[in-house]
Amino acid sequence: MKTLTGKRIGFAVTGSFCTFKKAFAQAEALVHQGAELTPIFSANAAGTDTRFGKAADHIRRMEEIAGRQALLTISDTEPLGPRDMLDAIVVAPCTSNTLAKLALGIVDTSVTMAVKSMLRGGKPVILAVATNDALRCSAKNLGLLLNAKNYYFVPIGQDAPDVKPSSMVADFTMLPETVSCALEGRQIQPLITHKG
Repeated sequence: MKTLTGKRIGFAVTGSFCTFKKAFAQAEALVHQGAELTPIFSANAAGTDTRFGKAADHIRRMEEIAGRQALLTISDTEPLGPRDMLDAIVVAPCTSNTLAKLALGIVDTSVTMAVKSMLRGGKPVILAVATNDALRCSAKNLGLLLNAKNYYFVPIGQDAPDVKPSSMVADFTMLPETVSCALEGRQIQPLITHKG
């Protein structure tokens, strides 16, 4: 894997709260590899306290990792593309809700605006999908984005097929390598993994 030194990466967090710990660990890994992170939170991720922690604590933790303030609104994220502020954007975790909006071109959150802003200049968008309905309603959206230009996916697998047969989660440990490949215009392979 090539170095990420000096690469400016947006790290967008959406509301798959149970995967925050894994996602944040990979944000740290990106920083350790030299990336400069800009944290971005969807309204749900930034405003919902759950059994997995308080929203304010999650924001504070990501700001500590990145060393800069999180972007929380549509107006915060709109300039990212026009001002050439990032080299790529990661959405980790990427919920089925965000996946659907991206597949249909809906821009009504800070994260979907950030992605749109990056696509404007043909920059890579890396998705770490985490959803309980990946093999049901979300499958069509996954398929659409797999065929869309500038979208790249962190390898994904069924996380608990015995109890959640439709659920798939990205192998978050593969996120830094996926980013490195995406910056070269390549989808990391294999895309489907046994680890979820």
